[in-house]
Amino acid sequence: MDAIDRNILAELQMSGRLSMTELATKVGLTVAPTHRRVRDLEQSGIIVGYRALIDPAALGLGFEALVFVTMKQEDRTTLLAFEEAVAAVPEVLLAQRLFGDPDYLLRVRTADLDAYARLQDDVLTTLPGVQRQTSTLVMKNVVADRAYPTRHVSAP
Repeated sequence: MDAIDRNILAELQMSGRLSMTELATKVGLTVAPTHRRVRDLEQSGIIVGYRALIDPAALGLGFEALVFVTMKQEDRTTLLAFEEAVAAVPEVLLAQRLFGDPDYLLRVRTADLDAYARLQDDVLTTLPGVQRQTSTLVMKNVVADRAYPTRHVSAP
């Protein structure tokens, strides 16, 4: 990946709806090589998809919580069962396995505190292998859905 590919990635992260002509102009190429590079970035798995960023409040999802999960045990079967179950909960926007304690971090969005309480009581507490859950309520998002840095980052 060279500087032009990094510029393409930066531009597409800012606006995934750019036409190839607009993108080519922004990165200083003609349309054909820009299209080839985008296709190569997609086929290599560097670009994994495109999506619209939506204001959660517009969908009635104004409440956010971070949930820290500690597992009873950490054997493969338990962890896979937990991960499969948590992936099926639509209110869980992010689930990350962590080193140390806690074992997982979940980012959850619901309509309000009452909806979160119902989700916690009816769904999250029933996930396989959970010993303890601790919730922290999000007061304000300061940085959200930031694009990945593409400049001044060395490639692996």
